[in-house]
Amino acid sequence: AQSNVIGAITDTDYSFTTNVVGTYNILQFAASAGLQRLVFASSREVYGEPETIPVPESAPLNAKNIYGASKVAAEAYCRVWQSTTGLECQVLRFTNIYGPRDHDRVIPIWLERAARGEPLQLFGGEQVIDFVWVGTAVQALISAARCQLSGPINVGSGMGVTLPYLAHRLLEETGSPSKLNVLPARPVEVVRFVADVGQMQRVLDVAPEAEPLAHLSDCLAENASSALSRAPLRVTRTSG
Repeated sequence: AQSNVIGAITDTDYSFTTNVVGTYNILQFAASAGLQRLVFASSREVYGEPETIPVPESAPLNAKNIYGASKVAAEAYCRVWQSTTGLECQVLRFTNIYGPRDHDRVIPIWLERAARGEPLQLFGGEQVIDFVWVGTAVQALISAARCQLSGPINVGSGMGVTLPYLAHRLLEETGSPSKLNVLPARPVEVVRFVADVGQMQRVLDVAPEAEPLAHLSDCLAENASSALSRAPLRVTRTSG
């Protein structure tokens, strides 16, 4: 899937082809292969800027950007396929997943900049984000494949983290001298989102983290190692 909000905006054709047409192709294949159940990975971006916090699954879908719109469309195809073919479609609406070996998202981007001592760029400065550990996301996917319900379910931590707090944590744990550089907000980004994860706990029997970013320290070393592996090799020549 095309899972980057800014990337979806810069290449709208790719976002549509991957997220909408790609979902259509998978649904076609599932029906032709006689599959009985499909788990669709959607996103909290389908809600746009929510009216209330935490956000329940019953909240209106009001996508704020191209990426969110592509997920709304893909969810609609899943609903139609379920009603017309009998294919069970379980929709999971993930919040911001974090974990080892991630790329092109705020935590790995800031880690790389911190490692180089460069400023951490923060657009707007007021964002509140619900970060969910990748292990929790995997548990939700496995459980969703086995359960019998088909309504949308939020997958998140149920806790909000401000981006200035995240920057402070990263700089503190890495010991980087980098500073926070606050830039104008990007209008396509949702400012505040925290998921209601009651359904995730009751239906999927998946528990959220006990505290926000509980596994951040666990994934810092992995992400830092990945960043180093992508860095250009420097060779020092010595005489003798």
